[in-house]
Amino acid sequence: MALANMAATAGAATIPLLTPYKMGQFNLSHRYPDTPGIWTKKQVEAWKPIVDAVHEKGGIFFCQIWHVGRVSTFGFQPNGEAPISCTSKGVTPGLDGVDWSPPRPLRTEEIPLVVNDFRLAARNAIEAGFDGVEIHGANGYLIDQFMKDQVNDRTDQYGGSLENRCRFALEIVEAVANEIGAERVGMRLSPYASYMETGDSNPEALGLYMAKALNKFKLLYLHVIEPRMIKINDKYETVHSLLPMRSAFEGTFISAGGYNRDEGNKAVAESNTDLVAFGRLFLANPDLPKRFGLNAPLNKYNRSTFYIPDPVVGYTDYPFLEVPA
Repeated sequence: MALANMAATAGAATIPLLTPYKMGQFNLSHRYPDTPGIWTKKQVEAWKPIVDAVHEKGGIFFCQIWHVGRVSTFGFQPNGEAPISCTSKGVTPGLDGVDWSPPRPLRTEEIPLVVNDFRLAARNAIEAGFDGVEIHGANGYLIDQFMKDQVNDRTDQYGGSLENRCRFALEIVEAVANEIGAERVGMRLSPYASYMETGDSNPEALGLYMAKALNKFKLLYLHVIEPRMIKINDKYETVHSLLPMRSAFEGTFISAGGYNRDEGNKAVAESNTDLVAFGRLFLANPDLPKRFGLNAPLNKYNRSTFYIPDPVVGYTDYPFLEVPA
C-alpha cells in the first residue's frame, strides 16, 4: 500500500502491476551447480535466518523445489552414478557448454521414492519458515521431462498418453499439497518451451490438461512461462496464448516471460493474467516496485553474473534508486 500511496502522491494513475492482490491467505503488496538444497537438517537451519530476514522486511517467501533429472552429469551424482530421468535419451553434450551425462530411466517402482523426496522437501521448507513452495515443473527439468513427448518414451503408466505423461507431476502435486496444505502450494509450468531439448508436439493440449487437472487440488497459484515470440513478416509475434490455461485454472494465474512495466500493466489491466513475475529486472533492481511506481529508469542487468556462486557480485551489488528528499 505504501507504493500505491507513493504513486498517488506522484500524481500517477492506478498501476495494474502494483495493485494490491489477495492470493489465498497472503496479501501481496508487490514489493545446477551452486544450487541451494533443502533436503538436510543442516540446510533447513541455514535457511531460517534468510527466511526471517525476508519476513522482517514484510516479504512473502516461497521456496521453489525441483529436481534436474537428466540435466546433470556424473560428477554431481552420488557415487558418480547416472542422472535419473524418464528416459535414457540424454541432453546433447556441449549444450550450454556442459558435457551432460547420459541418464538412466527410473524404474516404475522407484518413482514413488522421488515423489516422496518432493514431499519431504516441502515439509523442510515449511520447517525453515517459508510461506509455501512452488513445484518447479518447467524449464526442461525432471517433471517437465516426464510431461513432454519429445523426451518421455516410457511404455509403463508414466508414458505414452498425455494423461500418463502428466501422472508423475500430479502425484507430486498431490503429495506436497497433502503434506503442507494446497493453500501453500504453487506450480510452475512451461508447456510451450523446449528448454534443454525438452519440447512437446502439442503444447496447447499439455498446458490445458495440466491447468484443468490442477484444479482438483485447489493450488494457490499456477505460474506459467509465456510462449516465445517468433518473427512473422518482419514483426515479432506469438502464435500461442496462455489465455486458455488462464481461463481453465481456477486459482491465481501468474505469467512470466520478458515483460516490461508497460506490458505487465496491460496484461493485468486486460485480465490476461492475475499477476506478472519478473526475474532479470528484479535481479538488477532490488527496488523494482518502487521504480515501477515512479516510472523511474531501471538498472541494466549483467547476464554474465547470472548463476554464479559469488556471494556479492551479481546478486547484491545492484544500486537502489536514489530519490531526492
